[in-house]
Amino acid sequence: MREWELAIERWRNANLIDAAAADRIRAFEESRTSDVVSEVATETAVPDQRAGLRWPAIVALVFGGLMLGAGVLLFVAAHWDNMSPAERFTLVVAMVAIFHGAGAFFSARNSETLAIVMHGLGTASLGAGIFLAGQIFNLQAHWPSGVMLWAAGAWIGYGLRRDWVQLAMAAILTPFWLAGEWIESFFKFDQDIHTFRVLAEGMLFLALTYFAARTRDLDSPARRALVWIGGIAFLPWAVALAVEREIISSARWQPLGTREIVGYAVAFGLPLALAWWLRKRDMWMNVIAAGWVALLASIAAQRGVGVYAWCALGAAGLVAWGIRDARGERINMGMAGFASTLFAFYFSEVMDKLDRSASLVGLGVLFLAGGWALEKMRRRFVARTREGL
Repeated sequence: MREWELAIERWRNANLIDAAAADRIRAFEESRTSDVVSEVATETAVPDQRAGLRWPAIVALVFGGLMLGAGVLLFVAAHWDNMSPAERFTLVVAMVAIFHGAGAFFSARNSETLAIVMHGLGTASLGAGIFLAGQIFNLQAHWPSGVMLWAAGAWIGYGLRRDWVQLAMAAILTPFWLAGEWIESFFKFDQDIHTFRVLAEGMLFLALTYFAARTRDLDSPARRALVWIGGIAFLPWAVALAVEREIISSARWQPLGTREIVGYAVAFGLPLALAWWLRKRDMWMNVIAAGWVALLASIAAQRGVGVYAWCALGAAGLVAWGIRDARGERINMGMAGFASTLFAFYFSEVMDKLDRSASLVGLGVLFLAGGWALEKMRRRFVARTREGL
């Protein structure tokens, strides 16, 4: 007899329940047992829909897709000079059609992962085809327009497919196109400092928005792709804003004009709209991040210790944001940003005021003691997020 049947018999013999109560308990337990059996049967019948791919399969698909695309492009490049314009254009169109056709073929046969790879190669080939077509027909060069068409193709692919590769390509190409239009139209380092700030602040805020795509309750492969993109772009753009004066030392401050106002509206408005789409009511944290980004360059321009304090405050805020949303990657990035700020402060403000031996001793102590303390804090914060899940 099963355990619950033995328990029912004990309770009946001890006069704790009557026959009607025993029957209700028995019916409830039998219904639970049948549900578990049916769930196990479903998992056994379709295991590929219930479990993810193993890492060797993922590695094989990633490297296989990269090598296939690189091999095709190498073949095209090797024979490009020997082809007529008509043959070149036919080959460019065929590359896009073959890859997307292969994706549709695998999708129809329930090989969704292979379909994602093939459609991704098709969208990548679309970009190569756009620029090669411009070369074939000697079109006037305005490269942001080609990126715009490529981004439009990626968005169309995401609208039709809803897979994370298409969204990742669209998320990279769309800001690439907007940045290209800004650079081509207005960007002159030696005239106005706002032209650089519009670009850098917009990219940094967009990277933060991507990086915060995953929340405690919302997660998907597409959101994880955005987190990777944002995490890679975040620190370089933050450093660029923090050392803005060294990058564009010849630029001068001027009052905001119409184009700068429009640029700032796009640079902060589009990421905020994306934050609303990704986080809904939780986007108030993105609004705080926008304020931190907007003040970073102005504080850094004062050339004092304030920029280090502001960067440390931003790193602490990123850690707190990660704890609130139970996201370990934000905690790790915040701790990395705090450590980078600490080391930059030591090198620029402390090390040159000491002699060689004392500076090396201090640097060693900073690496050992500071690294140990930061790692201990990081582990404690990550453990708190795991307890909250």
